Amino acid sequence: MAEIKNILVLGTGLMGNGIGQVALMAGYNVTLVDIAEEALNKAYDDILKGLKKSEEKGKLPIKTPKTEDTPAVFYTADEIMANCKKSTDLASAVKDIDMVIEAIVEKMDVKKAVSKTTMDNGPDHIIFASNTSTMSITEIGKDCGKPAQVCGIHFFNPVALMACIEVIKGDDTSDATFDTAMKVAKSLPVLRGRRYIAPVLKDKPGFIVNRLNAPTNIYLSWVFDQALEKGILPDHPEQLDGDIGKLAAMPPCVLSDYVGLDTLYHVMKYNEVALSPDFKPGKVLNDMMEKGTLGRKTGQGFYDWSKGRPQPDLSVKAGLIDIDLLFSISLNEGCRILEEGVASGTKTIDDANMAGMNTPGPFGWGKRNAEKAVEMLNAFVEKTGIKYLTPCELLKSGGFKKMRK
Repeated sequence: MAEIKNILVLGTGLMGNGIGQVALMAGYNVTLVDIAEEALNKAYDDILKGLKKSEEKGKLPIKTPKTEDTPAVFYTADEIMANCKKSTDLASAVKDIDMVIEAIVEKMDVKKAVSKTTMDNGPDHIIFASNTSTMSITEIGKDCGKPAQVCGIHFFNPVALMACIEVIKGDDTSDATFDTAMKVAKSLPVLRGRRYIAPVLKDKPGFIVNRLNAPTNIYLSWVFDQALEKGILPDHPEQLDGDIGKLAAMPPCVLSDYVGLDTLYHVMKYNEVALSPDFKPGKVLNDMMEKGTLGRKTGQGFYDWSKGRPQPDLSVKAGLIDIDLLFSISLNEGCRILEEGVASGTKTIDDANMAGMNTPGPFGWGKRNAEKAVEMLNAFVEKTGIKYLTPCELLKSGGFKKMRK
């Protein structure tokens, strides 16, 4: 197993900056790479600010342990940033790098190009790890020259606060590469709770957490269109959110606005190709994309965000969202993940979802309600013709109950 000392973070958006910060806090030498000098300077400043906040809270690594006579001494933000370099030239920057973590635009041709540049110019042992949330690790590494040294390391935003990291094994990823990536992921600190690493054993769309939650978007898109037909949308999104109430940190319309309607739309379009035509976005999402009302980032989505995050009155309910059906959809997808060998057991899926989404996974509910879930899904498929939500064999048999680990 290669020893990782020098990490290059490619891409300096929110994700790249967060990855750079936790890698520095873990004691790695970090090189930030972006095509724009301005972006690099901003990333450097943002990471330093993040480290200084951690310094104020006493959460930076210990430099000298506490003894009977002296208190512990912690590294300062400035000391940690001394291990950070910047470059606009990937080809030259990778020459002494052990691992590249890529966090650039979700375009396959660009990811393939930078993985090849990495392998062409880096040392023989270099590992290329993509932070993609949707794209095939196998395809990213296929033409780079060393596909066995390509894997996925998928973080959740904000990186320093969200506990989950998914480590993905592509079809060509070697055991040594996967084991090294797991070791690096486990070494990265998290400022809230405990870091949880989810091993993703097969390269399938969405991996574990995003895949588990993907088909609920089919249902919600259908609900949005029903709400439009009934006159609830566009004027009363709070009634749809009232159906969920305070069961979620953000109800569906607030959450969709927060994430971005364009993000939801593009994820569904990707899954329309990768998983099923049933992921095709409905009328409401298409209309909002055309109008450019994309939520928080544009100031207007389901809600007006011009004065900050909306606080809708959730007392009135639309009566369109069935929470048990949402659980049934997630349970069915969790069983598919197990059928495909993406995860080894129900506990991994439940734990990953809690660590990545701050929401319980479906199997605790599912072990008590499997038969009910099958009935609800069958009824919904018959009503709507959305065949992707048909119960899978593992759900129907209840065999998932024996697959905890």
